Amino acid sequence: MTSRRHLLLALGAAPALWQGPLALAQGNTPIRILVGAPAGGSTDTLARTLAIEMGRLLGRTVIVENRPGAGGNIAADAVAKAAPDGNTLLMSFTSHAINASLYKTLPFDPIKDFTPLTCVATSPSVLVANPAVPAKDVRELIALAKAKPGTLNFAIGAVGSSLHLAGDAFKMQSGAYIVNIPYRGTAPALQDVLAGQVELMFAAVGNAQAQIRAGKLKALGVTSAQRLPAFPDVPAIAEVLPGYESSAWFGLFGPGQMNPELAKRISDAARQAIASPDVKRRLEHEGAVPVGNSPEEFARFVQAEIPRWAKVVQFSGAKPE
Repeated sequence: MTSRRHLLLALGAAPALWQGPLALAQGNTPIRILVGAPAGGSTDTLARTLAIEMGRLLGRTVIVENRPGAGGNIAADAVAKAAPDGNTLLMSFTSHAINASLYKTLPFDPIKDFTPLTCVATSPSVLVANPAVPAKDVRELIALAKAKPGTLNFAIGAVGSSLHLAGDAFKMQSGAYIVNIPYRGTAPALQDVLAGQVELMFAAVGNAQAQIRAGKLKALGVTSAQRLPAFPDVPAIAEVLPGYESSAWFGLFGPGQMNPELAKRISDAARQAIASPDVKRRLEHEGAVPVGNSPEEFARFVQAEIPRWAKVVQFSGAKPE
């Protein structure tokens, strides 16, 4: 009887996440987080890390379902058309904002058809060069590119990606002419920079930090507004090009028209998961910076990102693959 009493007291003290008419669908139906990228990539890894802790907090099974293709649009479209009951969510990334101007038409509205829940993390990139490039920093690189226009090349893992547009934003602000060499994926692009086939690349910190520390790549600058703790001796590009900043971001969305109380419950669980030591450690291991902001803050951020990237897309002339 004592054990039963303690159990009832414990249950009564637990957060009432699923009480009342706004509760998520009952039963054993899992919550699905759709990811518009292949398994094993940064977006997929962050989604799976988050799903484990969110499932524990919500007392529900949370699974990740990969639906890659069209720069994340296939997964986004599925979520936009899903019932707003909290059972179908989207882990999206910077392309959610970029695609608004990269694609002439989309089967959904990137603002109206989604409920922003929280920004999970940001991921600054690093401008790396093959050690043979005769420039030790961004200032020298710009001077070299202007002295020999069109002789240097950027390897880009995917047309229209945040890393591609980080390079075009760099060219737009610096006035340097550097040629883009597209690849089908980050891995082959990085391999060619390591081999000296291509001189330069913007790479996610998590993808390049081992090669930088081994001396196989030269870090010229980071895309965050300030220097990164992982590379305190590598200047921010903004130190040479004031206002330059280009970080990938990863965010959690629900379908549009979600009830605000339901959205808040899911957002609170996600934010609590992001703040947990295990998730925070795993995000940082991926070279990401945990965020976990409010739905209102994330909504304002996404709305500002769309016109910001539209300028770079227009400059780049990028077209969907």
